[in-house]
Amino acid sequence: MRYFTQRRARVEIIPMIDIMLFLLVFFVMFSLRMIPASGHVTKLPTSSSAAQIPTPKLLVELESNGTLFVEGNQINYGQLTALLKQRDAEKTAVTLAGTESVSLQDVLHAIDAVKAGGATQIALAARKTTF
Repeated sequence: MRYFTQRRARVEIIPMIDIMLFLLVFFVMFSLRMIPASGHVTKLPTSSSAAQIPTPKLLVELESNGTLFVEGNQINYGQLTALLKQRDAEKTAVTLAGTESVSLQDVLHAIDAVKAGGATQIALAARKTTF
């Protein structure tokens, strides 16, 4: 008589937990790839002679209103000079990345602040022009 008793259906939850954990890890890893290095989206100017450079040791982003961002923090020119003086500025490669609407005067102020900090390796970031 035991053979004729109906078995109750069981919902196995362990495989569902495995799948949900895999999806969570996948989306976390995917979303981390979408976040820019500094947290600010900078629309770089274009140049036909632009080349791929290694990741800079210090990225300085210039906004069109004259503000500077270093490692996601807004600073001024004096703080940039002080930051470079704290580091070994001669071995620090500084890359300046500005939006298309940044004035040349703001770029030169940033270069002056970097040089006053003691850095000698200065690069300007640009996107490669596609014709």
